[in-house]
Amino acid sequence: MTKKQQSYYMQTDLIFLFILFVCVSLLTIYNAQQLEQYEGENFVLKQIIWFTIGVCIVAAIQFLDLEQLHKASVYIYGASIFILFILLISPESIARTINGAKSWFTLPGLSLQPAEFTKITTILFMSAVISKHKSKYEVSSLKSDSFLLIKLLLVTAAPVFLIMQQPDFGTSMVYLFIAGMMIILSGINWKIIASLIAIISTVSAAVIGFIIKFPVMAQQLLGIKEYQVNRILTWFDPAQQSSDATYHFDRAYMALGSGQLFGKGMSNLQVNYPEAHTDFIFAVIGESFGFIGSALVIFLYFMLLYKLVTLGLSIFKHSSFGAYFCFGFLSLLLIHVFQNIGMTLGIMPITGIPLLLLSYGGSSVLSTMLGMGIIYRVAVEYTIQNDYLFK
Repeated sequence: MTKKQQSYYMQTDLIFLFILFVCVSLLTIYNAQQLEQYEGENFVLKQIIWFTIGVCIVAAIQFLDLEQLHKASVYIYGASIFILFILLISPESIARTINGAKSWFTLPGLSLQPAEFTKITTILFMSAVISKHKSKYEVSSLKSDSFLLIKLLLVTAAPVFLIMQQPDFGTSMVYLFIAGMMIILSGINWKIIASLIAIISTVSAAVIGFIIKFPVMAQQLLGIKEYQVNRILTWFDPAQQSSDATYHFDRAYMALGSGQLFGKGMSNLQVNYPEAHTDFIFAVIGESFGFIGSALVIFLYFMLLYKLVTLGLSIFKHSSFGAYFCFGFLSLLLIHVFQNIGMTLGIMPITGIPLLLLSYGGSSVLSTMLGMGIIYRVAVEYTIQNDYLFK
């Protein structure tokens, strides 16, 4: 391999962003594990192991090109759906119910959440579906756009249905958001999209209103759990809820506020709250590094999102499949960041959605690195194509 060819695989901007995210993640998790509730735990070491495995995944994906990923997407997607089904019928010995949901394979020394990986495989397959449809119907019409919409909804419906059986309402909403973004970005006629948005908005408002007005009946008719109803009620009107119901919000507010402008620094956390190293890691960031540190973390996400937008637009002519994957992964990152930080600030209901690239967790890290590996491959192919055009 020549020196020039080797340079294709050195995507310095993505590498630099990744290193920054890893540093912030490890520092924040180290601070979180100093809390009394985590005495004796070493989440930092485990997170380093997950990131190391993730880097190996990124490296392995570079042996595949986008055309191969495009062809294999349907099989990868099908396998992930099959694993979700296997999870539901698996015995408690290997798939225990945790926090009211059967979402994890629990093996000796290892727990994996298949729904996290299925997010990436679904984006991959949706990208292939859109790309193939666009190449077949170069001139779109209401009929062809409606056909594409139906295909995308069916691709989304399979994982959402299986995940709702666990049940995991929060993760299901992530899939629906990604599907909505992919539908909009696929270029489907605005009349169809406007009609779809109107229907979804009306149904969503009706369901939330029904849950708020008739919480007990909502549990019986909609099949949702009491704790899920309480989270919606707490989000809608926290002042009317008990201190137990608003405990997570109250502790997160206290942690963020106590960090003030510059934070308390390393190993100086004073506010205890559940899931500090996972779901509420942004509260740890706020308390540790203050408003300035929190703003810098948000800016770091903005830089990654900006990179995904520019990469997607740049690669579109060469590979629409790669471009749509960039946009799909952007949607995944966007909803996770907005929902996780939003629930910490109290503007969104509490869900078990991690802050990608920062929260502790094997499934979250590995699935995100799987997506990052494909993004990295897109960047490599764009560099190769761009170099070829200007030779």
